[in-house]
Amino acid sequence: ETSAKEGLLLWCQRKTAPYKNVNVQNFHISWKDGLAFNALIHRHRPELIEYDKLRKDDPVTNLNNAFEVAEKYLDIPKMLDAEDIVNTARPDEKAIMTYVSSFYHAFSGAQKVPGASGIFLPDPSFRNLPPGSSSLPQLLAWIQRTIPWLEARDPQKTIPAMQQKLEDFREYRRVHKPPKVQEKCQLEINFNTLQTKLRLSGRPAFMPSEGRMVSDIGAGWQRLEQAKKGHEEWGRVQGSQGCPHTCAQVRRWHREGSGVSGVSPHLCPGKEVALRDRDSGTASLAQVRALLRKHEAFESDLAAHQDRVEQIAAIAQELNELDYYDSPSVNARCQKICDQWDLLGSLTHSRREALEKTEKQLETIDELHLEYAKRAAPFNNWMESAMEDLQDMFIVHTIEEIQGLIAAHDQFKSTLPDADKEREAILGIQREAQRIADLHGIQLPGNNPYTSVTPQIINSKWERVQQLVPKRDQALQEEQSRQNSNEHLRRQFGSQANRVGPWIQTKME
Repeated sequence: ETSAKEGLLLWCQRKTAPYKNVNVQNFHISWKDGLAFNALIHRHRPELIEYDKLRKDDPVTNLNNAFEVAEKYLDIPKMLDAEDIVNTARPDEKAIMTYVSSFYHAFSGAQKVPGASGIFLPDPSFRNLPPGSSSLPQLLAWIQRTIPWLEARDPQKTIPAMQQKLEDFREYRRVHKPPKVQEKCQLEINFNTLQTKLRLSGRPAFMPSEGRMVSDIGAGWQRLEQAKKGHEEWGRVQGSQGCPHTCAQVRRWHREGSGVSGVSPHLCPGKEVALRDRDSGTASLAQVRALLRKHEAFESDLAAHQDRVEQIAAIAQELNELDYYDSPSVNARCQKICDQWDLLGSLTHSRREALEKTEKQLETIDELHLEYAKRAAPFNNWMESAMEDLQDMFIVHTIEEIQGLIAAHDQFKSTLPDADKEREAILGIQREAQRIADLHGIQLPGNNPYTSVTPQIINSKWERVQQLVPKRDQALQEEQSRQNSNEHLRRQFGSQANRVGPWIQTKME
């Protein structure tokens, strides 16, 4: 109830099911690591293979071990090369299936070999095939009939006739050829199986008569494939030359379609990635403006191809109206071009909006940085002057002088609340710039481009001013106390001088 290939695969799966690291799903990749070959041998002849010592990461050793054991103890010739299997992404399915079939017949027919019973004797036609299959002569006859049909190059005068010719060829590929491929494969498997059984029974190899060899099938099949390729190429050319007007439109289609698809780099995936890129997040205002100018140039270049895309759609529509045989592929390609064009237009519009939005945000941030610089510089100078005045040494001789300094210091202290408000306003400008940047994912440069006065500098100097004010208060108060004491002494000295002065004058007279 199954094909020979499916049956052989099922047999392999059942025999290797108990073995770890073996999962036979096909006749190519599943056999690359060599463990499946070793598992088949171990399942039937466990004394020949030490399966537990095999490693999945050493496929060459595994394959060579299985091939050598099979050749030495099972009389199965080495048909495959370990290095070729390992170094090939997908090993040859037919070769592995043929080799595995030798294992099947070696093990399944082991009890029949000694008496040579159970080995079918081939007839010249290889008729021992599944029901409904062709014999080798029948398959050769089909190949010989099909090659002239594929090589026929009769010109078709109408599009319907050409379409029928192409439909016949499609039917050949879908309906007629696949079973013949299976029959060819089955014949080769049967032949190799026969030779293996004969060898295991000690009988000479079977040699078919000339013209009925498996190699004749291979040579005929090669000519068949060459004829098929030639027929495909001829069909493409004839399909585009159904009538003069259709031919002209088809040539225009290929020319215009290739031109639009090759617009470099507008219709390539790399450009779509570039349009989706949000590279403005770390750019400066000048860089964003440069990106905008570059994007404007791209938009102009893209717009220049709009007419060609419209021509593509018009040509596709006309080919549909002309009932062009390959209209489905034309429509599919046209739809792909139009979809990609629409996608590029959408991405282009989105990128322009993103760049313009970022430019506006950076302009706002730049204006805030400039305003910060304009206000931070004079405030910084005021704080530096204030710190110098607060630390300035003073020398006074009268109570009036110290009172004047105290009055001036009180006047200075009265300006501190307004100064603190100015400081907060300046720092608020910087915070607003940072808020806008954080809100829109913009990475600001480390320093304000218009000033070196940072918020840290402003806060540090303001804190220093706050510390110096009470020290200045204390120094002035101490000096005022000294001047009050001095004034008291001066008054005492002055009254005594007024009493002694007249007495001295009298004595001198």
